[in-house]
Amino acid sequence: MFNYAQRKTLSILIGLLCLLSLQTPSFAAQANNKDALAELNAAKSIFDINLAQIEKLPLYLKVIRMTYENIAAEGLSPDFVVAFRGPSVRFIITPEPATEKKALKNQIAKQIKDLKSLGVRFEACAIALDLFRLDPTTVLPEIKVVGNTFMSLIGYQAKGYSAIPIM
Repeated sequence: MFNYAQRKTLSILIGLLCLLSLQTPSFAAQANNKDALAELNAAKSIFDINLAQIEKLPLYLKVIRMTYENIAAEGLSPDFVVAFRGPSVRFIITPEPATEKKALKNQIAKQIKDLKSLGVRFEACAIALDLFRLDPTTVLPEIKVVGNTFMSLIGYQAKGYSAIPIM
């Protein structure tokens, strides 16, 4: 189908693509956030969690932890607050014994406990707890119930915290 010149050109292109694919890991290793973090001593963030699906929360908590560790590795002090509002408050209550999602809730509880041990602060919205008819005393012990997480978002942003929406 291909003449000799076309086959030779195709072989060279395939060879170049293979070489470039070998270079990809070194490009990834060079990726950094030095420009964004230049001149900072601390990284203050409030993560605004408003998820409707419990299955997404463990991944986001994992990424929050990775971000915390990356910030610390850059020599900065991470100052993180995680605020749960809306339907996400359903995922941070003490798991009931017969709950279908008990294993997932236990995983979330462990991740929150681990993050809390690093110094990450947690808040849950009392308004959302009331709207979803959840007892505030069933919220995980690492999480502080606050009156209104919208007010938390306003207050923390006024204090220089970056708001990171997770929806």
